[in-house]
Amino acid sequence: MEKDQKIRAAIYCRVSTIDKKQDTNLQLTPLHDYCTARKWDIAGEYIDKGISGSKDQRPALDRLMNDAKKLKINCIIVWKLDRWGRSLKHLINSLSELQNLGVSFISYQENIDFSTPAGKMMFHIIGAMAEFERELIRERVRAGIQNAQKKGIKVGRRALSEITHNDVMELRSKGHSIRNIAKKLHLSVGSVHKTLSKAASQNGLNT
Repeated sequence: MEKDQKIRAAIYCRVSTIDKKQDTNLQLTPLHDYCTARKWDIAGEYIDKGISGSKDQRPALDRLMNDAKKLKINCIIVWKLDRWGRSLKHLINSLSELQNLGVSFISYQENIDFSTPAGKMMFHIIGAMAEFERELIRERVRAGIQNAQKKGIKVGRRALSEITHNDVMELRSKGHSIRNIAKKLHLSVGSVHKTLSKAASQNGLNT
């Protein structure tokens, strides 16, 4: 970010469902003081209250990212990185997106400004950790598949031919949804739907 550029800072705060007794001001007050000390304009507060960090949808965070894309703000400041990222992958992806938008990102407690040389180095370190984590997961999956195959266990969904027509129809007759049938019989939703559609066309019934 250019030094002469006017800073329009957005403050993001999140208190999770397990932090019900935590006052959002514990995060907001020092963040406001930080912006004031640096003579930054505070463009707005974005607060997700009572929302777990693992949730895919966080209204305030989603709104903040949307405002960043519209260039309404050029700096985001949070209490800690764990208040922002849903996961290591989300953290890396969102920081990369903000970097491309020219929006700086500051974590108050960790004292990290990702627009500085030290912050950029930290970003690369976090990115390397994320890649290492992904590779570990891939290795575990591959090892699990190989182990299962050695034991003669078939991996993946069973082919439709292995499931009798009666299995699908019986569960449907008992009121099970297509999604539930697919889950019980380890089939795709599309396969179950095709089976029921075929049966309906043959019998003149609706699925």
